[in-house]
Amino acid sequence: MIKKLIVPAFLLFTLISFAQQGTSSPYSFYGIGDVKFKGTAENRAMGGLTIYSDSIHLNFQNPASYSNLKLTTFSLGGTYLTTNLSTNSQSEKARRTAIDYLAVGLPLGKLGVGFGLMPYSSVGYNIQSTLAATTTNAQEIKQYSGTGGINKVFFGAGYAVTKKLSIGVDYSYNFGKIQTYSFRFIEGIQYGSREKNLSDITGGTLTAGMNFNTPINKKINGFASFTYSPDSKLSSSNSRNIATIQYSSSGAEILVQPLEVDVANTTITLPSKLAVGFGVSQSKKWMLGTEVTFQKSSDMGNRFNDINNVSYENSTRYTLGGFYIPNYNSFSKYYEKIIYRGGLRYENTGLIINNTSIKDYAVTAGVGLPLMGVFSNINIGLEYGQRGTTSANLVQENYTNISIGFSLNDKWFQKRRFY
Repeated sequence: MIKKLIVPAFLLFTLISFAQQGTSSPYSFYGIGDVKFKGTAENRAMGGLTIYSDSIHLNFQNPASYSNLKLTTFSLGGTYLTTNLSTNSQSEKARRTAIDYLAVGLPLGKLGVGFGLMPYSSVGYNIQSTLAATTTNAQEIKQYSGTGGINKVFFGAGYAVTKKLSIGVDYSYNFGKIQTYSFRFIEGIQYGSREKNLSDITGGTLTAGMNFNTPINKKINGFASFTYSPDSKLSSSNSRNIATIQYSSSGAEILVQPLEVDVANTTITLPSKLAVGFGVSQSKKWMLGTEVTFQKSSDMGNRFNDINNVSYENSTRYTLGGFYIPNYNSFSKYYEKIIYRGGLRYENTGLIINNTSIKDYAVTAGVGLPLMGVFSNINIGLEYGQRGTTSANLVQENYTNISIGFSLNDKWFQKRRFY
């Protein structure tokens, strides 16, 4: 069944990933947009914890985890996002639906491989401000909007060196387009101005990972996870168009005197990242772990060199999470086979606007619902959090995200026997 799903699913996902708008955050204006991927639905339900690996779930954050796969795994996930955006004077709500990932994992003995496609970052905002014009009593209207983002296709492999130690490496190719617009109108004046910026972004990234586990006693295992991504360069081919505009009676935009402006192409640095995690677990019963991620975000830059109110600092993310299964082998009570997950996350994003650091923190919960008769499951996660602040003329985002992930498993490459 999985084999029949893969090709059409990848084709559909490719089309949707170019069309979808996966964020409503004004902070997505900066850098390469709002970095969206925080792991699978299982990871997100545990605060984004990515240190645990098993035989039927993919863990994209650590390629060493592919060596644990025992069945071919097809993973698909998406999120419904609801955000309340507030300033000191007003608030608005926004809703988005986005596909988060589509991937396949293959077990090949001690070797496991994974490949797939996912949105890496997203740009999506629409802001309007109305002020008194500097020279007249007329109102000045400014509108800002942005769309697009970066997708990535990846391939990774993990190898079990020993029963306790596995290593892995992942290569991702990033590509996408980002468009931003700014409009300026003055009340009573026929024409306004419009600036359109377009960036075409490409580049590759590399991630290495390691998993280590060892028994503490007859029931409890201890494990550790390490991942490292060196800094990498993304090439941004930029263009800018400035035009005088007016609107027809039907509301259509009419360009008057469009002008192409020479702007420099830029190189954006994706900063190096190190994640270290530790945990304890009882097989098929419970797990508790913590993870710290350090990112040298001070090396980050913007697509254009004329954005002045932003800077970057090194970022740190702290995660605590785990799961509990009442009775994995229960035959009569389905709810005892459900995986119950929960977690906490706190992050200094590394983004500084108007001399204010942007923080992000959330509490998460979720369940893994096994499908009867097979090893596949449906994973549902709920994330409630806050990013930003209303101080320093900034925006505070209170968000609620509902994630749904499908982990479908099958056995491939079986030798057929004839009698």
